[in-house]
Amino acid sequence: MTWQIDPSHSRVGFSVKHMMISTVRGQFNSFRGTLNIDEQNPAASWVEAEVDVASIDTGDSNRDAHLKSGEFFLAEEYPTITFKSTKVEPAGEGEYKVTGDLTLRGVTKPVVFDVEYGGQGKDPFGNVKAGLYARTKINRKDFGVNYHVVLESGGLLVGDEVKLELELEAVKSAE
Repeated sequence: MTWQIDPSHSRVGFSVKHMMISTVRGQFNSFRGTLNIDEQNPAASWVEAEVDVASIDTGDSNRDAHLKSGEFFLAEEYPTITFKSTKVEPAGEGEYKVTGDLTLRGVTKPVVFDVEYGGQGKDPFGNVKAGLYARTKINRKDFGVNYHVVLESGGLLVGDEVKLELELEAVKSAE
């Protein structure tokens, strides 16, 4: 069964340490993706998704502009972040490990998402929906995001570890 991510009921978020003392959170407001969910044979499931870097939103337009610049995402040259799964494995009741290739800033690296599958249901309009929650951690430097400012205290202005958190609702495509 093929499904389309419903952006009006989904969120693609991230968080990163700031000055080693607090956390900055943000999200991407424009994204899309296709999933194949095979409940009987999870290994046959897959996902392909794409995020528009220019849609980054941290609640601060100046910071967003800086994140789009060459010091971070280099959005003009690399306007999308993509993910294409390569393996889906059960990891417990309703839980899965989804391995795939994440491409950010022109660099492709394997990542593993921990996924919780919420199941399926029909909305009041007759559409069949599926819910998923996924999370992983990446090192931004692995993807060429090397912005580096050392603080007077010896810490970093921006942490290297970035947590990705996806809350997805997908709608079943018409057969």
